[in-house]
Amino acid sequence: MTHAIRFHQTGGPEVLVWEGVEVGKPGPGEARIRHTAVGLNFVDIYVRSGLYPTQLPSGLGSEAAGVVLELGPGVTDLKAGDRVAYGSSPLGAYAEERLIPADRLIKLPDGIDDKTAAAMMLKGLTVQYLIRQTHRVKSGETILLHAAAGGIGLILGQWAKHLGATVIGTVGSDEKAKLAQAHGCAHTIVYSREDFVKRVEEITGGKKVPVVYDSVGKDTFLKSLDCLAPLGLVALFGQSSGSVEPLNLGLLAQKGSLYVTRPTLNTYGAKRENLVAMAKELFDVVLSGAVKIEVNQTYPLKDAAKAHADLAARKTTGSTVLLV
Repeated sequence: MTHAIRFHQTGGPEVLVWEGVEVGKPGPGEARIRHTAVGLNFVDIYVRSGLYPTQLPSGLGSEAAGVVLELGPGVTDLKAGDRVAYGSSPLGAYAEERLIPADRLIKLPDGIDDKTAAAMMLKGLTVQYLIRQTHRVKSGETILLHAAAGGIGLILGQWAKHLGATVIGTVGSDEKAKLAQAHGCAHTIVYSREDFVKRVEEITGGKKVPVVYDSVGKDTFLKSLDCLAPLGLVALFGQSSGSVEPLNLGLLAQKGSLYVTRPTLNTYGAKRENLVAMAKELFDVVLSGAVKIEVNQTYPLKDAAKAHADLAARKTTGSTVLLV
């Protein structure tokens, strides 16, 4: 018998329960792994609350690091004892042990510890597709990043700066502005007291930006469109303030033949070869020191409800890890 965080109904953090579970032997193409560290992400709140529906009762979480215990038939590129991590998997990471499709597992290089890996896989792979695939950030560009002091924001700011871009980051407080500036943002905008559309125009001399990375959603989306240069792109990859209202596509024409995309890691990393290549690029920038992964909060896994409450209340910065 092992333990996992599960929920039997959707709702607030209080629906999360620590309970005993049976983990069977791995089937074809599966691995059984023992977790050491589990990543906390805003998407976990969407799932727990019912915004992203799942069949109940359910496990939670799709990012963790640990050790391979046993492999099912047909798995040839891993062995028992391998240190592995993942950031794109079926729900169930909030567990001491689990079964997982082996093609979702990435071997960890020696230079990256388990806690760092659990903090960086989902966020780092998300940043990889956003700035290397959705819109390939180029040296000399100025880009806009919302929630610049969040887990994804701190990685994206550093990586985009490393690529030679000028990053404008929106944040909720002066404290978070300092954090964002220390992680690649050349300019920060405290949106609670500044109009970010006006500030982007001022910073860019009226040229605006070719891309906005928006994980906030409802509160920022329409204004994000107003920050774009003609033919610009909003990459809406989250909705921490709520879902975006239905969009009149005529607005995209009026505002300069704009583009909008709603990308996900599951799509970009669906093929194993793509996932492995994305992870290699992420590991390279982390091992080089260009991107530093900072775990600013840790909680015991069984206290996941407290971690969820703190994340929703914006009491956390950077990455949060649940320790097993």
